[in-house]
Amino acid sequence: MNYTLYCNGSFYQNGSFRPDSEEEENHLVKLYPQYTDQTMDHFGGAVTDSAGYVFSLMKAEDQETLLDAYFGENGLNYRLLRVPIDSCDFSLEQYEAAPDGDPSHFDLSRPLRYILPMLEAIKARKPDIRLMLSPWSPPKLFKDNHQRHGGGKCLPEYYSAWAEYICGYIRALVERGFVISCISLQNEPHAVQTWDSCIWTAEEEKEFLVNHMKPALIKNGFSDIEIFIWDHNKERVLDRALCTLDGEGRKAADGIAFHWYSGDHFDALQQVHALFPEKKLLLSENCFEYRFYDAEALVHARTTVAHEFIGDLESGANSFLDWNMVLDKQGGPNYVGNYCCAPFLYEIEKCSLQKQSVFDALWHFTHFIPSGSRRILSSSFSRDVEKTAFLRPDGSIVLVLQNLAERKKISISINDFIVEVEVPGESLMTMEIGI
Repeated sequence: MNYTLYCNGSFYQNGSFRPDSEEEENHLVKLYPQYTDQTMDHFGGAVTDSAGYVFSLMKAEDQETLLDAYFGENGLNYRLLRVPIDSCDFSLEQYEAAPDGDPSHFDLSRPLRYILPMLEAIKARKPDIRLMLSPWSPPKLFKDNHQRHGGGKCLPEYYSAWAEYICGYIRALVERGFVISCISLQNEPHAVQTWDSCIWTAEEEKEFLVNHMKPALIKNGFSDIEIFIWDHNKERVLDRALCTLDGEGRKAADGIAFHWYSGDHFDALQQVHALFPEKKLLLSENCFEYRFYDAEALVHARTTVAHEFIGDLESGANSFLDWNMVLDKQGGPNYVGNYCCAPFLYEIEKCSLQKQSVFDALWHFTHFIPSGSRRILSSSFSRDVEKTAFLRPDGSIVLVLQNLAERKKISISINDFIVEVEVPGESLMTMEIGI
């Protein structure tokens, strides 16, 4: 049984397993491929107005470099893209496709001005790409505060109209040849923001889901599109699931989307996975916001992202979406100054595409764990050695392992075979194991 090992974004070594003598091991990582848990769906990122705008300013060769990094043979192998419904903070300004709320009056010339060309360039490279649509706010007409920002609520008398509006967005993209895989009901429904935002309680979300959004999808011929609730931070994910997924809500929703901005809370995901095992768990957004992370903290971006992915995967997550695929050097444009990092930043004045350290962390997962892979059970000797492992559709196994401590020798055991590898300190490694 042979393996190939990669470390910190590069090839590290090849080797072979030997028969396991089953002696006591002090530094052992154990894999159990005969026992599986959740199935992996998709990895991906977001095509926002800002990302599309920066993409439009890039030289043709830089565009190709970017697309190859995400979708090429040796790239991230993205399969799902998150697209905002109307404007979000990563837009050049606020806009709505139909300010009067009537889907028959849709004008997508502004909402898709920069998004659509980038999506079409991606589809030309990866024809089977799928989309997730997420709203940051209903139209101003539908809200009690009559504005897209500052929270507010969608007025109940507009719930059905809002569901039809979302279906109008779906139809417009389907007619342009895109596959819509899923939607979320509201981005961050618990946050009042200076940018596009809207508050939904769990009871309101359930009402909208069961009596308006689900029926609208069925009526419009979109019954195969999955619906994700919450789409906000993990610390309250169990609370939201217990309420919104009670009774008819459980039948109507396909999963729970979550963000990473409020800490680990892996146990919260584990509890949701245990109580609602049939529901998918989707990390729909993660990035480093410059208002919280300085340059020194971003040096450890690879470690932080790997810690998040391993913890979420071990807790039952099925899909992971990074945030903007590309931004300018400042981390925008962003009409409210909420600048963030991205796997690629583009210095427009110098026409310079710059890969960030977070890219290598993503690669160790997205490149090696294809859709349809199933997580296998595993154990580690230390909390300093984080791990997750998957059985791929071709029968091979991939182990992603992060060593948070000093250099050490680690034994990896699978079935009746074992191998010892030397792991550098503070490293991220991926092992492909042929069975």
